[in-house]
Amino acid sequence: MLSYIHIKSLQGGIIIKKIVILESYAINPGDLSWNCFKEFGEVEIYDRTSENEVVERIKDAEYVFVNKLPITEKTLNECHNLKFIGVLSTGYNNVDVKACRLRNIDVCNTPSYGTYAVAQHVFALLLEISNHVYDHSKSVFDGKWAKSLYYSYWNHTVIEISGKTFGIIGFGRIGQAVSNIAMAFGMNVIFYSSNEHKELESDKCKAVSLDELYEKSDVISLHCPLTKDTKHMINKDSIKKMKKSVILINTSRGDLILEEDLRDALNDDKIFYAASDVVSIEPIKTDNPLLSAKNMLITPHMAWVAKEARERLIKISVENLRAFIDGNPINVVN
Repeated sequence: MLSYIHIKSLQGGIIIKKIVILESYAINPGDLSWNCFKEFGEVEIYDRTSENEVVERIKDAEYVFVNKLPITEKTLNECHNLKFIGVLSTGYNNVDVKACRLRNIDVCNTPSYGTYAVAQHVFALLLEISNHVYDHSKSVFDGKWAKSLYYSYWNHTVIEISGKTFGIIGFGRIGQAVSNIAMAFGMNVIFYSSNEHKELESDKCKAVSLDELYEKSDVISLHCPLTKDTKHMINKDSIKKMKKSVILINTSRGDLILEEDLRDALNDDKIFYAASDVVSIEPIKTDNPLLSAKNMLITPHMAWVAKEARERLIKISVENLRAFIDGNPINVVN
């Protein structure tokens, strides 16, 4: 059963505009407030919306907020009042931006809200792999320590990450935040980027070619967008260039990795470990190849979900709408 919230904002007793939030639950399962939108008009908030329900829910709306739901040209043809689409994420490939542009509909995304949350998650994954904190804690609660003859034990080899080489593919805001954390841990950073960042290079942080990054990295973290050039960039050929001891981390897009090739590489000990917060089809399918890989961590696309990050997302979205109404739109992607 979908929940639905209707908030009215009145000016002189007359409703100003209609705002529809189509996928609220993904951003705010109940621990935040949408009241900040009510200054702009009548607000309709839906937990979830199917593709079949979109037109009925937004056909009279001027302003619409969407997360992952497709907004197609067919949908736009039925929604003649629409002036603004706010995307409640940084990525906006679910919206037909070309069709919006032809109809003078501004599409605005929410950049940078999750930079630190995603960077933090990268190291949550890396530290779980290097220290196996959960497994060791579980062994204590299972009684192993109480029965031990020794004051200390470990179930896995623990890895010290200081001094290791951390390779970053994609050096935008998140890649740079990850770099800063890696250097704070005493790691040497190398990065590959389509853009030059000479001002960010130092003795501990250097730009390299992609092949050099594959060859030299002890850890590789993916932070590039998904394009025709980056799709399946991690495959059996690129894996052959990596160290067998490498740890691969993906918090960007699932299709950067050819999942069958990564599974085979892990199961054949061609790389040491991998961790991913994203997969090619989400929610994950039960036959996803990575579910049958050893030395694999998978989290459910939640690197971005820190409460503080979601608060920033809503705040940026409100400012996007306010700027549009004031005639000075920001974060326009079309």
